[in-house]
Amino acid sequence: MQVTAVMPVAAESDPAPSQTAQAQQRLRELIVSGTLAPGERLLEVPLAERLGVSRTPVRAALLRLAEEGLLDTASTGGYRVRAFSRQDMLDAIELRGTLEGLAARMAAERGVEPALLAEARGCLDALDRALSAAEFGASAFAAYERHNGQFHALLGRLCGSALLARELQRASRLPFASPNGFLGVSIGQPSGHDVLRIAQDQHRQVLDAIVRREGSRAEALMREHARIARRRLEAFDALDVLPESVPP
Repeated sequence: MQVTAVMPVAAESDPAPSQTAQAQQRLRELIVSGTLAPGERLLEVPLAERLGVSRTPVRAALLRLAEEGLLDTASTGGYRVRAFSRQDMLDAIELRGTLEGLAARMAAERGVEPALLAEARGCLDALDRALSAAEFGASAFAAYERHNGQFHALLGRLCGSALLARELQRASRLPFASPNGFLGVSIGQPSGHDVLRIAQDQHRQVLDAIVRREGSRAEALMREHARIARRRLEAFDALDVLPESVPP
């Protein structure tokens, strides 16, 4: 349910990672639903009051959403909501799946150095630990989000192509194409936890296919993995809150 070749990853020094994750998730849904309108300038103080958090996690969440392509930098400072349509979001998800699938196939066909494979396994082990937390709340979600971003970032290195790594980075900045562009994943709810468990199982299968040098399988699994985001978007769309076209 979204690289450092592919997307900026949240810094470990985030003073309130769990609050940032909650603020980011809530703001993303307000933007996608149109509650925060295209072109609207976002101010830290009103947003902090609206979300019931301090300005620090709001500031970090706005930076992350800008990295996801949902916000533009305002000429006077701060951020404005970026204009995009439902079709833009679907196209961005499809592009991400195509590029990540290609990266997975190239990694399998070319082979990957043991050190990089160990790094990828380390990311997946960290994701397992986050999902196995006694209480999968905001703190565990923030850890999942961080390591998920790191795993997807590794694809640009695993494939051995600097050119493809750059294209992955560009694509990740399109609206909703970020691997961490979670939508409709309720923090602390079993349904949200289940979605992330499915995604993590797909991570494991992709890496297994890469190790086994099964290029076609790795590509197909990675493209299917990206479609989780599409299904979450369609579920959100069923609530009739997504714009069909970019407002003038």
